[in-house]
Amino acid sequence: MSPPKTRDPGLQPERTRLAWRRTTLASTVAAVLAVKTALHGGVSAVGIVACALCCVLWLTFLLLAHHRIRALAAPATPVVLAPRHATAAILCTVAMAACGAALVL
Repeated sequence: MSPPKTRDPGLQPERTRLAWRRTTLASTVAAVLAVKTALHGGVSAVGIVACALCCVLWLTFLLLAHHRIRALAAPATPVVLAPRHATAAILCTVAMAACGAALVL
């Protein structure tokens, strides 16, 4: 009879943690550029709303990413990403892209 197989995570949690950090950095750059673009021509009500929306989306994504990075850094086997967290991260990313596209056009 063969012994039960134990999970050998190798470097997979480390790579995933680094991917979350890279995505957070890219989101930070996108938020800063969106704020700069929104306020470039002067302060307007639309620009303030766009800045506030970008900041809220960025902070939400940052919170989700931080939660996942901490879960991956735990010494035990990391828990699976909850579908609601994955959905929230995807929605933040898509909404940030839509805000960026709206500011450029």
